[in-house]
Amino acid sequence: MNIEEMRLKDVVSLAASLNGDPPPVEVGKNYLIRTVTFIQVGRVVSVTGKWVVLEDAAWIADTGRFNNCLTEHTFSEVEPFPDPVIVSTGSIVEITRWNGELPRVQK
Repeated sequence: MNIEEMRLKDVVSLAASLNGDPPPVEVGKNYLIRTVTFIQVGRVVSVTGKWVVLEDAAWIADTGRFNNCLTEHTFSEVEPFPDPVIVSTGSIVEITRWNGELPRVQK
């Protein structure tokens, strides 16, 4: 089927599948989220539509060596958010569980 053959219901269904499914994360768990421009790490407190809300979150300006970051739970530069942060699911490239402590001190 090409785009000209798609019916309206097919287009609506395709759009919903591309934009409407929430990410597979668990509320109360910590995650590292890489977006198209930034990395955030924090605890998921809610997933609503196209938004993931993190608390005790930080913007990670520099992870250092990425594998070391993931396995040793270290970052080179950290900028903690003072309040919860809301991340658009449309900007998310990848998500992984964060098993280390959440960084709360600027570095």
